[in-house]
Amino acid sequence: MKKNKTDWNKLSNEEAHVILNKGTERPFTGEYNDFKKQGVFICRQCEQALYKTSDKFDSGCGWPSFDDEIPESIKRIPDADGRRVEIVCSNCDGHLGHVFKGEQLTSKNVRHCVNSLSIKFISTLNLEK
Repeated sequence: MKKNKTDWNKLSNEEAHVILNKGTERPFTGEYNDFKKQGVFICRQCEQALYKTSDKFDSGCGWPSFDDEIPESIKRIPDADGRRVEIVCSNCDGHLGHVFKGEQLTSKNVRHCVNSLSIKFISTLNLEK
């Protein structure tokens, strides 16, 4: 369920640095880097569903990696230098990370490199309630 701006979650200073100021958490420090449970990852700020755990894979990069997103949940914005493409939540424009193509890490040949501080996990068990 998407929240309106007035209902967005209050962010910690670290979360705000990443989500609002386009920061990056240090590699291999995020709570979801080695996370294996089944469910959905939502935007930490507005709670829009972004990724299914079935699309998460271990890229070895130090951040959660996904090779697909929930349709219409992500916007892509080329960085000013044209070298990378930023990914943001399509509802609140919160910074998630960057998307990379052509690395041959999965059959979809796409890697969404996402900051753990930008997302929150919801268990499949909680979704069924």
